[in-house]
Amino acid sequence: MSNVLELEQINLHGTATTPAEAIDEVGRMLVATGAVTSDYIAFMHDREATVSTYMGNFLAIPHGTNEGKDTILKSALSFVRYDNPIDWGGNEVRFVVGIAGKDGGHMEVLSSIAIVFSEDDDVAKLLAAQTPAEVMELLGDVNA
Repeated sequence: MSNVLELEQINLHGTATTPAEAIDEVGRMLVATGAVTSDYIAFMHDREATVSTYMGNFLAIPHGTNEGKDTILKSALSFVRYDNPIDWGGNEVRFVVGIAGKDGGHMEVLSSIAIVFSEDDDVAKLLAAQTPAEVMELLGDVNA
């Protein structure tokens, strides 16, 4: 089984300025890895329209609806950090993690991410990270 997160799926300087642009940005990364079809991005937008994917501690985790599960080819993540915060429904977001979980495989991954982002020290390290490798070291458990 391949890793859900590789170095090329980490972008430390995202360009989006709105939640919709951020969803497109992480969605395109998932498409580029071959994890999802391009149709998956619309299901990510559908999910966001139903319920905010803001999780706290500067993090949003957009993902598709159950109706979009057929557009998922394999489990994967995309990680984007933003130099300037995005207003996500009144919350400040600096990290957007796109997620695609094949056959329910995303729950363990979500748990691993939640653990990292529950620690203020780890969030500070992610904000300060200079390279994708530093981010990977902090998030490496997602591949366990």
